[in-house]
Amino acid sequence: MFELGREFMRMFSGERVRPHSDGLTGGDPTLLELLDLNLLRQEAKSADVAAGRISAQDKAQRRLDAAVVWREVARRSGDAVALRKAACAAETACAAFDPHRRPDAWARARCEQALAGLLGAELFGDPGLDAAAGASFREARGVARGGLSAALADIGLALVEARGQMMTGDAEAAWAAAARFNTPIAALDALARRSAAGPARSLAAEARLWRADLLCGWGAQLKDAALVRAAIDDAAAAADRLDLAYEPLTWARAEVLRGQGLALWGEVSGDVDAVAAGATTLAGALDHLTRDHSPLDWARTHIALAHALQCLGEASADERAYEQAVTCYDRANLVLKDAPATPLRGLAAGQRAMCLARSAELTGDLAVLDTAEAALKLELAALQPRRDPVAWALAQLHLARLYEARVDITGKDRGERAAGVLALDAALDVFGDHGLRSLSIMASEALERLRAGPAAKRTAV
Repeated sequence: MFELGREFMRMFSGERVRPHSDGLTGGDPTLLELLDLNLLRQEAKSADVAAGRISAQDKAQRRLDAAVVWREVARRSGDAVALRKAACAAETACAAFDPHRRPDAWARARCEQALAGLLGAELFGDPGLDAAAGASFREARGVARGGLSAALADIGLALVEARGQMMTGDAEAAWAAAARFNTPIAALDALARRSAAGPARSLAAEARLWRADLLCGWGAQLKDAALVRAAIDDAAAAADRLDLAYEPLTWARAEVLRGQGLALWGEVSGDVDAVAAGATTLAGALDHLTRDHSPLDWARTHIALAHALQCLGEASADERAYEQAVTCYDRANLVLKDAPATPLRGLAAGQRAMCLARSAELTGDLAVLDTAEAALKLELAALQPRRDPVAWALAQLHLARLYEARVDITGKDRGERAAGVLALDAALDVFGDHGLRSLSIMASEALERLRAGPAAKRTAV
């Protein structure tokens, strides 16, 4: 299926590509992005079959190849079973490699285990997986002699430590964390120049996107426009180094991050044109993403676009922007309803409720508010506070916002104010425990408004 592509890559790289084996890509991981999710699942099953054959040569490498494919399946679908298969295949490969005879191969397998852990933490909101991934990256770095494995371990360690510091760190810590990526990314770039057909190029792009995502998160938390600007530049640099024809998903992920960064930068700096540019960039990325190719990326992009539209709605008090944002959240839910364990679902449900609340405030339509409240309460019932306390607290924050909107619209309090105060008290405890300062401030301000009552609002006006 991809013979022509493989031949072009071999000619331009000047090196031999791995000989043909089972599967549509012939064992070439650089072509996985060209497969939609169904074909990717078939590729993963073929990789398992190839690794399990008695006659298979280098079974450890075959297991590692299978782990890479299963992790990509999990990344696109949010499937916990696929992620477990990826982790098990990487662990089997690690056990089969001899760290004394093949140290870099063993380190690469250990890094693959750690990458599965990082993905699990991202998909399911389990911080314990980040800690386990950090331990695996440290083991890999202690064995790796250099090259791709050492660079990947360094990037993984930088990412894990940065995630841990984000809750309490300041802007100085954010810049220091970002700087830790410089040396390993440069090493991957050097490897990519020597071997264009290898995985170093795509891994360098991934590393830039991880760093951009961290900078974006830190910038949003600290309201720091410089950090957000650096994230935009990182995402743009990653996209510029990618070939849309061969790496459509990574390119789209880079564009999505750039669009999110532009919208956030506009929000932080008060530049409405930047928010609009972010929304345009996100809509453009959707032109190159389909639900069949990567459902989770498609859903995330719709959520990012919805957030940008919300920002435009706040800036212009335009009801249509909120309606378009709700439509985006509804589209994302077509995917997220089949992935109930991901924190993204709760976040999307809460933000959708916020859009409906603002729409109700602008139109005075209580039916819209009733719909939002019912949907959010259903989502709250499905959330597990112990497993994902932040998502649960965010839902409580959004529910309190709906109560506040109802009191504002009707001018009557039928217990909504007390219910909102109770929800915000619970949310504040969680935000404080996790060091989420911006969310704590947001909840505190809402709590003050509800406790003060309408008199304080008249005074503020």
